[in-house]
Amino acid sequence: MIPRILLALLALADTARAAGEPPLSALTLVGPPIPVFVAARDACDGADVPDAPARAFRDATGAVALFGLHYRNRALRGPDLDHLKIDCRVVLESGENPDPAAYDDRSWITATWTEDGKTVAALLHHEYQADKHPGRCRSKVYMECWYNTVLGASSTDGGLTFTRKTPPAVVAGPPFRQEVDQGRHRGFFNPSNIFADGRYRYVFASTTGWDRQAAQTGSDQPHGVCLFRTETPADPSSWRAWTGTGFTAAFPDPYRPGPKRTDTCKPIAPFPAPVGSVVRHRASGAFIAVFMAKTGDGFSKSGFYWTTSRDLLSWDVPRLLLAGATLYDDPCGAAGGLIAYPALLDPAARGRNFDDVGEGAALFYARLGTKGCEVTSDRDLVRRSVAVKVWP
Repeated sequence: MIPRILLALLALADTARAAGEPPLSALTLVGPPIPVFVAARDACDGADVPDAPARAFRDATGAVALFGLHYRNRALRGPDLDHLKIDCRVVLESGENPDPAAYDDRSWITATWTEDGKTVAALLHHEYQADKHPGRCRSKVYMECWYNTVLGASSTDGGLTFTRKTPPAVVAGPPFRQEVDQGRHRGFFNPSNIFADGRYRYVFASTTGWDRQAAQTGSDQPHGVCLFRTETPADPSSWRAWTGTGFTAAFPDPYRPGPKRTDTCKPIAPFPAPVGSVVRHRASGAFIAVFMAKTGDGFSKSGFYWTTSRDLLSWDVPRLLLAGATLYDDPCGAAGGLIAYPALLDPAARGRNFDDVGEGAALFYARLGTKGCEVTSDRDLVRRSVAVKVWP
């Protein structure tokens, strides 16, 4: 017979799980960095540098395609995550178009999802860099002119080519055009990987927020990281963000006619900045997210952190995985370079989209060289082995 005290403890544990209390986890680096892509050695041209978190999927043949380079989008390909080489074919070009309504300035493939390895849905981090287009910004400072949206794209050949829809498929954009509220970075940006839970597919995306007066909307949008979901990643218009009560917020194209939306999303704590990646632990069902942060606001050191959740809404206190100056730190004081763009990928993932993880994984991230106060194009993509433990 089970003792009453044990029954009580089990009941408490079940209650905690039902309430969404985060599980206890431990991630431990167990190996040195191993180069995956060295720009000075492997690049096809000057556009090939690690500039986004690694995103991978298995195509219909079982081969792996991995994205995470620059806005002239190319893939690393190979039979598995352990044997990747750059493919010099450009799968998606950036047009550097001065028309903001065209959404074809500079785009990065930052999330992918495929059910069959042939048809692939993608999310693009799109930057309209108005400072580079005469007459489009009152400033010449990059950050003061930066207008960002998340766009949809697709492939029907296993990721060998990607195309945009006409008119452009805006997954998430601010409710105003690029000339509004210049002087700061605006919009939605840096989507995480797409990951599954049941019939839904989820992604985190960051926003700098806006106030109702500047945007002429009905409510303020706080800055932070918002959670989106859909049942059909192939339909970019189907993504909806969590509002605090449901997944109902939509952020469509402000350059197209239609009803003016006043939706806002509720940022998810404890993320101070974009989420690098989210994976689901196979044994426990827990979600594990990694991201980068700089010292301050509750973070004792700059570096990569992880946190865990049962329900994607309540996350535990982040813990340091790898210390180091990040892209959010001042490069002037980072003589040894910076680290950026963390992502967890399990070479033995059971899912085609590498959104699950077992007791071991690889931490993929970029090492960025600095020169004086500048971040250079001397960049490497590396991986380190990680031991993963989650207690139910």
